[in-house]
Amino acid sequence: MKFLIITNVPHLIEKKHIFAYAPYVNEMNIWTKHADDLVIVAPESTQFKTAIDSAYEHNNIEFISVKDFDVLSLKNSLLAISKFPKICWKMYRAMQNADHIHLRCPGNVGLLGCFVQILFPNKIKTAKYAGNWDPKSKQPWTYKLQQKILSNTFLTRNMQVLIYGEWEGQTNNCKSFFTASYFEKEKRALITKNLDKKIVFVFVGALVIGKNPLYAIQLIEQLYLKGLAVSLDLYGEGVERIVLENYILKNNLAEVVTLKGNQDRETLKTAYQESHFVLLPSASEGWPKALAEGMFWGCVPIATAVSCVPYMLDYGKRGALLEENIREDVSKIASLLNNKEEYVIQQKAAFTWSQNYTLDVFETEIKKLLV
Repeated sequence: MKFLIITNVPHLIEKKHIFAYAPYVNEMNIWTKHADDLVIVAPESTQFKTAIDSAYEHNNIEFISVKDFDVLSLKNSLLAISKFPKICWKMYRAMQNADHIHLRCPGNVGLLGCFVQILFPNKIKTAKYAGNWDPKSKQPWTYKLQQKILSNTFLTRNMQVLIYGEWEGQTNNCKSFFTASYFEKEKRALITKNLDKKIVFVFVGALVIGKNPLYAIQLIEQLYLKGLAVSLDLYGEGVERIVLENYILKNNLAEVVTLKGNQDRETLKTAYQESHFVLLPSASEGWPKALAEGMFWGCVPIATAVSCVPYMLDYGKRGALLEENIREDVSKIASLLNNKEEYVIQQKAAFTWSQNYTLDVFETEIKKLLV
């Protein structure tokens, strides 16, 4: 089987190996286990390999580079339009020769892929929509357009679109799905964490406005000012790093908040194991891996009620849902910190739920999509 991936994720070629963002590549390595040939249509990165990059594990890969683009301004939109014919032609040729077409959405390259795949109604196709599918949520118009094309059973045929959560108006193209980070063999017994000593919070994600890392810091700051023994470690990099560094310095939080930068999988696993809570006050998510990973290692999740997060947290029974009102959110978290019995109940509930979603189960479900 010739398996085609069309994605917006930048790819780096180094010493005949192809690298990209590790969580994405680790998932794609599961999909491509069952392919004889792998073709990737994606932008090529000029950056150096980092700790959060991994290589594809496949012996027969063809990489087709396309120009990245955005439509955030009139100038960029005009430049993007000039690139469309060449990008679409490359996609068309790749789809023509593929046995299975796999789109990664939402994204600019994925958007063009949504249009081109219409020309191949008889090809077997899947799409992974890694964003928020909630039709009532505020999202860029390009995201909404991808949702409309993918869910339309007339335009998009022979397609299974993997989405997070179950939503009103969901068509037969859509299949509620999940993601995973750990194998069955990695499971460990739950260790009840002690709230009598310093209480550690962990944030894992890009340091960008959408993930709201500043709000995470402000929550911990307010808990600290209440006299609670708390700390926050933030793992990730992004354009907001300088803003966060300045805030930490200005408010004398260096002993409370630490920016850890990008770290590898094993370092993050240890961080989860040593933390009491995983904190993610994000404005938009699909299936937030940081929450599921933290829960897998016994962290109680604290997150905003976006996408399928309320379902993941069982509407507050296995974690705390943030209201994005700092006074109310601090009060809610402080109440949990002072109630050891409730913390243990939520920790057990979060841990038990997360253990159902392993890479072993994920691979079994992926196999069903490829036949």
